[in-house]
Amino acid sequence: MEDSEQIVLAEMLQSAEDAAPVEAVEAVTGAIATALNALGVSLLIADLSGRALARLTHQPGVAGPGRRQGEELAEVLPLDGGPYEQAVRHQVPRVLPGDGRWTLLAPVTERGEAIGLLEIDLPDEPDAEVIERVARTAHALAFVVIANRRHTDLFEWGQRSTPFTLSAEIQRRLLPASFTCEAGAFALSGWLEPAASVGGDTFDYSVARDALHLSVTDAMGHGVASALTATLGVGSLRNTRRRGLALTEQAEEANRAIATHANVRGAYVTAVLGRIELATGRCELLNAGHVPPMLVRDGRTTMLELPGNFPLGMFPEAGFRSGEVVLRPGDRLVVVTDGMRERNAADLDLPAALHDIASLHPREAVRALSDAALATAGPELADDATLMIIDWYGDHGPRRSTAGADTDRASAPSR
Repeated sequence: MEDSEQIVLAEMLQSAEDAAPVEAVEAVTGAIATALNALGVSLLIADLSGRALARLTHQPGVAGPGRRQGEELAEVLPLDGGPYEQAVRHQVPRVLPGDGRWTLLAPVTERGEAIGLLEIDLPDEPDAEVIERVARTAHALAFVVIANRRHTDLFEWGQRSTPFTLSAEIQRRLLPASFTCEAGAFALSGWLEPAASVGGDTFDYSVARDALHLSVTDAMGHGVASALTATLGVGSLRNTRRRGLALTEQAEEANRAIATHANVRGAYVTAVLGRIELATGRCELLNAGHVPPMLVRDGRTTMLELPGNFPLGMFPEAGFRSGEVVLRPGDRLVVVTDGMRERNAADLDLPAALHDIASLHPREAVRALSDAALATAGPELADDATLMIIDWYGDHGPRRSTAGADTDRASAPSR
């Protein structure tokens, strides 16, 4: 990186630090515009639906298209297969000619999480050096967004194309901060397609120094009661995970917590808990009354046979057993909730669908599988449909890039 670019990056980060959290992105994009003599710069943030982008602007007293909250405006750009969607899906910069200007789109991405796009209008066609420079800047912008969205609701508001119910708000807080993680030995992504009345689904993960921890849970019922039961389950599992307890102990503690504290008589949570050793690929899995996990290996999808356990909270003194599988480079582990199989969604041929999306990065695979479920079941699901996909690379993991993220499995170079 040239000294001048280091100076610009330092000034950009200082601008973000000096600004209020709600103004940090505007401060950074202003610094970018000055450095590149740009005609205009915008951050387009990915909608929570995964099917649109939102251009966030602060426009006091100015009417405009899109959603407004006070002086904040979110102009929604549906993903329609055009260059904006291609830039997000394929994670590569795009250059678009216009009327007296050129528009450069660069992915704003961190560890595979597609936060959105940096949109820059330039007076001249950018060359390869400018495109690479903007790509690096967009990567840095991702960290600015991540740091500042902890302190404000602005970005969360911009991502919501529809208002949340109370139960959906509770459920949202139970999900991980990022739905996607690329980490050398693996790539992971989760997705939750909510039902009209929230059904209590969650997924979670955490990367330790030597292991990947994961869970997918489904609380009985719908609405606020279901969300509160899910809160007990996820809270207990996170607590015991952070205390270093084994999978069976995590299940036992969550089982007692739900049975003791749930506000609905007979409440329970089905779950798949997992721990993958990063050095060996040894994957311990515990199934508590849940849909069996699936393993995609060498083009074939099989249901993993694990010891049977009761759902969490059903019987306070129940014991739990786990099983294991050793993952090989190229394996794909898939965990879904029963919303992917119930009622109309049951018509979806999951093994065939998994075969069709085998080449996609987990971030795109979960979206495509969710779209397939909606196409089969109709515009509204009867129950939440949640899924998590983990691609295991082992020692053959792809090299990280600051320009966007990996987009498929086949193109990832070996170490």
